[in-house]
Amino acid sequence: MNDNVVLVTGAGSGFGRLIAETLARNGCRVFATMREPGTRNAAAAGEIEALAQSERLALDAFELDVTDEDSVLRAVDAVIGACGRIDVLVNNAGSGMVDLAETVTTAQAQRLFDTNFFGAVRMNRAVLPAMKRQGSGLLLHVSSGAGRLAIPAMSIYCASKFALEALAEVYRYELAGVGIDSVVLEPGAYPTPIMAKMAQGEDSARRAGYGAMGGVPETVLASLASSRADPQDVADFVLRIIRMPAGRRQLRYRVSPTDSGVARINEATDAVQAQLIEAFGLTAATTFKAP
Repeated sequence: MNDNVVLVTGAGSGFGRLIAETLARNGCRVFATMREPGTRNAAAAGEIEALAQSERLALDAFELDVTDEDSVLRAVDAVIGACGRIDVLVNNAGSGMVDLAETVTTAQAQRLFDTNFFGAVRMNRAVLPAMKRQGSGLLLHVSSGAGRLAIPAMSIYCASKFALEALAEVYRYELAGVGIDSVVLEPGAYPTPIMAKMAQGEDSARRAGYGAMGGVPETVLASLASSRADPQDVADFVLRIIRMPAGRRQLRYRVSPTDSGVARINEATDAVQAQLIEAFGLTAATTFKAP
């Protein structure tokens, strides 16, 4: 673990903050990245730096906005410049939205995808040249059970996570031959700050005519907010994945206080995907080559 250089996105709060601190406490060199650590997230950045100092952790707060290409490249270049490598990228940055699909404007949907999906596209592209030179690495994508289940009033969020899952799975096939893992972690409902930041559709007038369905967004929000599960479970699972030998990791891991059937979906699709890969004659090309 002491050799792992880890970059965590969206580490100002929630899962990202817990992941960064947990990995640092277990011997990783961690760069906890966030937007505007000198202004809007100054308190979070200060707390991280204070923790690093008090516990003598290899943990730094770093500026990185996953929606800004230049910001992504600057941060990745700085990490490689400081450490010479990046072993693990935790694509955690994300935002949420709960409302009827029709109320969400195109601009809103684009903004959410820019963080939840294109943010991971930017991050993966930024770190992969270094990982390919190393012949090793791990792309760890924090998705959601909503990346496998279609939930009423969560359409755009679900769509962004479905897209992230597809991206991560294809990367797994394409990178296996160069010794790089791509993994998806699918948390259930956990009480983190994202729950209080769930956006709603900007065109609320479009709720008209939906009858009882018009009240479903509030029902879904209340259900999510009622969770009393410990979000540390997710950080501990990330640590567990990183500790696994390269090439021995599964594609998807579900961590949740409840059983919603996501694990069964994953098991079924794994079998179908294996048949698809074999039918295209790609089994050898997609077999992991251990570093």
